[in-house]
Amino acid sequence: MRQPAKSFAVKWIKPLVGDTVWARLRDPLRRRPAPAPPRKTRAQRLAEMDLTQLARHFRTDKWGTHRYTPHYQRHFAPFRDQKINLLEIGIGGYARKGRGGKSLRMWKHFFRNAQVVGLDLEDKSFVDAARITTYQGSQADPAVLQRILDEVGDLTIIIDDGSHRSEHVRASFAYLFPRLANGGLYAIEDTQTSYWPERGGSDDLDDPTTTMALVKSLVDGLNYEEFVDESYEPTYTDLHVVAVHCYHNLVIIEKGDNREGTRRRAILRSRYAEQ
Repeated sequence: MRQPAKSFAVKWIKPLVGDTVWARLRDPLRRRPAPAPPRKTRAQRLAEMDLTQLARHFRTDKWGTHRYTPHYQRHFAPFRDQKINLLEIGIGGYARKGRGGKSLRMWKHFFRNAQVVGLDLEDKSFVDAARITTYQGSQADPAVLQRILDEVGDLTIIIDDGSHRSEHVRASFAYLFPRLANGGLYAIEDTQTSYWPERGGSDDLDDPTTTMALVKSLVDGLNYEEFVDESYEPTYTDLHVVAVHCYHNLVIIEKGDNREGTRRRAILRSRYAEQ
C-alpha cells in the first residue's frame, strides 16, 4: 500500500473496523483460515484408546457390568505391542444368531500385533476376521483345546470367560496352564459363581471342588518351599505359578519359575536336628 493511501486508510478506515479486522486487512495471509488437521482413521482412533475406552466402544461387559478392564490394563499393557497369541474361552451371545465377539474385537485393537482366538460351544464363525479366529467346542474337551494349541501355537494370555462352572474352570486350567508360555498370564473371570451352588459352586467355603478352592491352593503353592513336611512333592503349579492376583470376581495368575529357595532349615534348626 502506497504511503498516501496508507495514511488515508489508517486515519479513516482503521477506526471503523477495529484492530482485529485491520490486522487481517494488512496481512492477507492472516485472512486464510488455519488448515484443519487431517482426520484420524478409525484404526488410529482405536489405537489411542486404553482398554476401558475400547470396552465402552465395543460394548463388552468387561467394563460396566464388571470392572475388569483397569486390572487387565495393568497386567496386559507390557504385551500390547508384542506378537502373541491370546485365547478367550467364551465368545458371548449364547445361542443367539449373530451375537457375540465384542471382547474379541476389543482384544484385537488393544493388542496391536496379537492373534486373537475365541472358543465357544456355539458356532461364532461370523466373528472371524483379520487376526481373529474362532473355534467351536467345550472348554472341558481336551481334544478341542489341543487342536487350538496345535493350530495356533504357544498361548501367552488365556482368559476364561466360559461357563463359569467350577468343574469346567478347573478342567480348562488343568489342561491349559501347563501349556501356557512361560511369562504368560491366565485369567479366570466371574469367580462369584464359585460361591453359588446353583451355578456349580458351593456355599461351603472349604469345599475343595470349587474354582476358589483351586485359587486358594495356588496361593499355598506359591510358598511350597516353606512347607515343613519333608515328604511333600511340589506340583506343576507349585513350580510354575509365581503370582496370584485376586480382584472382585477376577483372578489373574502369572506363570514363571517359582524356585527361589528357602531358609526354612536354618531358621527351624531344632525341628530338623531332631529329624
